Amino acid sequence: MNNISQMKIEKPAHEIFEAFVDPEMIGNFWFSSSSERWEEGKTVTLRYEEYDAQGEIHIVEIQEQKKIVFEWTGNHKVTISFIQEENGSTIVGVKEEGFDGNNENVINELVDNKEGWVYMSTCLKGYMEYGVNLRASLVK
Repeated sequence: MNNISQMKIEKPAHEIFEAFVDPEMIGNFWFSSSSERWEEGKTVTLRYEEYDAQGEIHIVEIQEQKKIVFEWTGNHKVTISFIQEENGSTIVGVKEEGFDGNNENVINELVDNKEGWVYMSTCLKGYMEYGVNLRASLVK
């Protein structure tokens, strides 16, 4: 099973792509830190200082300004796509694959996952368009 989210951001694809792969930028909208620049074949450690948590992702594929594919916890594969529009905006898409349709809690997992991606995308939009840091504000 897959989960798909999309957000339109009023910035060019190359700027948004850079926000993900640059460890200096990711802390402004998603994780508090990234161990290194995201490059194909690397395993990167991502931290949430606020929750004293960390995890690793393995970068499977990178197409500059177009797509990032990584794997993380639970054998899930995430594809982040960047579709440049003619007006300079970019559609940022996130597709996460690997949910177990036979799991009795799959609906709750999908809803929680969707909420997380929409929240991350909203924080990305705030950072890219307005220079504000909204991350780590979601309360469950």
